[in-house]
Amino acid sequence: MQMVVDSLRKKGKLFKKMEEIPVKSLEIRNKIKIYKATDMHGYFWAIFAIRQKSRVLMKDVHKMEEIFAKLVIASGHNYKYKVIFIDAPLCSKAKVAFGEAKWKVQ
Repeated sequence: MQMVVDSLRKKGKLFKKMEEIPVKSLEIRNKIKIYKATDMHGYFWAIFAIRQKSRVLMKDVHKMEEIFAKLVIASGHNYKYKVIFIDAPLCSKAKVAFGEAKWKVQ
C-alpha cells in the first residue's frame, strides 16, 4: 500500500481514508490488491494494484471491469475515479481500452 500512496502523493493526491478491500470478500481468485480511498474533497477512489509476470492483455481489461462492477455492488456506491497500477508490460490495445473505460493507468 505504501507504493500506491507514495506515487499518488507525488502527483499531489492526498487521502483522508484508505483501506484495503479483501479480494475474497468479492469472490475473486485473482492476485490483485484493491483499495478504497476518500480524498480531501470527499470523492471516492477505486485503486487497483496488479503485479504479474505476463503481459496485460485485452482479456485483463474485461476482467478488471467485472471486478470493478463487483466492487460497486459490494460497497453500495459508485466511484468518481478509477486508478490502476500495473507492474507488468502493457499491451497497446489494452492501454487504449483502459483509457476508453476511464481508468487512469499508472
